[in-house]
Amino acid sequence: MQAIPYGRQSIDQEDINAVINTLTADYLTQGPKVQEFENQFAEYVGSKYAVAVSNATAGLHIAVLALGLKPGERVITTPITFAASANCVRYAGGEVWFADIDSDSYLLSLKSTEKLIESKPKGFFKGIIPVDFAGLPVNLEAFRELANKHDLWIIEDACHAPGGSFKDSKGTKQMCGNGNFSEMSIFSFHPVKHIACGEGGMVTTNNEELYKKLLSLRSHGITKENMSENHGGWFYEMQELGFNYRLTDIQSALGITQLAKNNAGVKRRNEIAKSYKEAFEGKIKYQSLPSNSYNAHHLFVIEVEDRKGLYDYLKEHKIFAQIHYIPVHKLPYYEDIGYKGVNLINAETYYSKCISLPMYPTLTDKEQIFIIKKVLSFVNE
Repeated sequence: MQAIPYGRQSIDQEDINAVINTLTADYLTQGPKVQEFENQFAEYVGSKYAVAVSNATAGLHIAVLALGLKPGERVITTPITFAASANCVRYAGGEVWFADIDSDSYLLSLKSTEKLIESKPKGFFKGIIPVDFAGLPVNLEAFRELANKHDLWIIEDACHAPGGSFKDSKGTKQMCGNGNFSEMSIFSFHPVKHIACGEGGMVTTNNEELYKKLLSLRSHGITKENMSENHGGWFYEMQELGFNYRLTDIQSALGITQLAKNNAGVKRRNEIAKSYKEAFEGKIKYQSLPSNSYNAHHLFVIEVEDRKGLYDYLKEHKIFAQIHYIPVHKLPYYEDIGYKGVNLINAETYYSKCISLPMYPTLTDKEQIFIIKKVLSFVNE
């Protein structure tokens, strides 16, 4: 059996041809493929606007800036996420506050978030960044109701979840990133994610004002909108301090072909998840699936008592599992700025047991049977 990673990209000849065609075209960056990718992605998730960026971290950064987050203002997020979900607040000089997770779904707990908000005066917090962890959508309708009650904005970190969805209280399917319950949503195109561009990200929104702000911040704060007949074609204005967070045409061309395959990829991921669940049912705990949700399954996470032992055992058999994630508040940077000793029992209990098994569309049935056999062999020893 060859080495089996926890995640990997799937690149076929169509993807390669798309990149080659772009390499021989007029534009390598700031050309037509970027907007084509943006338009197709917005249509896919059901949002009005999409802004391609160099990576999802950049997307999170300009999202909080577009909402006007100021130094010292406070934002709530989950401790079980990649550090970027919290770091974006720090980039803007804001304060991160962590609410605990639900012990079964591993998502940011609505109850814990509400308790934290209501423990402080109105206006203490500015926003919430819930994460569609492992591909499982947060019930944003419920979070929207809570946010509206306290005048908060929502940024959905959907980096794990393109193709994921949940049904709202009216039974309507709500795609991750459609903007119906959040100001903005963020997606990642890192190679282990659903859509691989090498690096890259997308911000979606239904708000035209935020859309224009994102476009400005993505490209140095520069615009040509005020050009007149008195100006030459070189004219531009820098109206605010922005960044170079642009995605290239090369990456966008790859993103377009990858996006076209995402529904099939998510379907296959759910087939893999179903096989894992059937094998582990009643024996090993795994992430729960609310009845109204469709998990895009970036990850398949289980909990075991001897997590390090299983990790090493699988590695001995060339199965390279991963851990998602070390709780953000336990990282040295966050401990050093005041989060040491924070009581987030569900997140810490989860971290002590969690391990992510291989999950990607090209994982074969034979490979998965081998993985399941080894996991059960270790657990049953």
